[in-house]
Amino acid sequence: MDAVIKPLRGGKPSDEPTDFRAPELDPSDFLDAAVLPDQPRPTREEAEAAVKTLLAYIGENTGREGLIDTPRRVVEAYDELFQGYHQCPAEVLNRTFGETAGYDDFVLIRDMYFTSHCEHHVMPFYGKAHIAYTPVERVVGLSKLARLVDVFARRLQTQEHLTAQIAAAVDEVLKPRGVAVMVEAEHTCMSVRGIAKRGAMTFTTRFTGVFRDNPAEQARFLSMVRS
Repeated sequence: MDAVIKPLRGGKPSDEPTDFRAPELDPSDFLDAAVLPDQPRPTREEAEAAVKTLLAYIGENTGREGLIDTPRRVVEAYDELFQGYHQCPAEVLNRTFGETAGYDDFVLIRDMYFTSHCEHHVMPFYGKAHIAYTPVERVVGLSKLARLVDVFARRLQTQEHLTAQIAAAVDEVLKPRGVAVMVEAEHTCMSVRGIAKRGAMTFTTRFTGVFRDNPAEQARFLSMVRS
């Protein structure tokens, strides 16, 4: 969300312009698959050996019955949880429809549940994403926006980066008059370790175009998300 940062106490006034806008993301950061087909990667055997090493590090007996197949299971789970690295966000949004009968208001899809993993502790964070966009002549299938959320969520993330990537992809591919994204999530790296504040929610937003420039549109989006 657009913001002006002010000094906490005294000091010189900030040199930031009052109409500060966040820098645009590099398209390579959000339009392509994150893993190239020819990118060198460890073998499955090496990945399973790494899991076995971590189990031994915490003090486990990696040879006991309950853990014999754990390295294989963990690697298989990683293949599922992080499949977003091999998916292309631009391809998810590439089919649009022109039969809109002149519809000129925004389209909102809310309460799209997701699970992701923080890049700092590789622990889950989960919650809901809400996306609105104001189309220009063509609209995208509703399920495609849910798929887009999952593509980015199934990578190591920060919530801020996830929010910005979703908005940038919709903005770049669909070329709408504006995009609004809100993500709300609970982070287990905060709720089950460290400060251990269960139930604490983090909210992030990103606005482009008419949503960024028109506070009334922002307010209407937020009102409909919370209703």
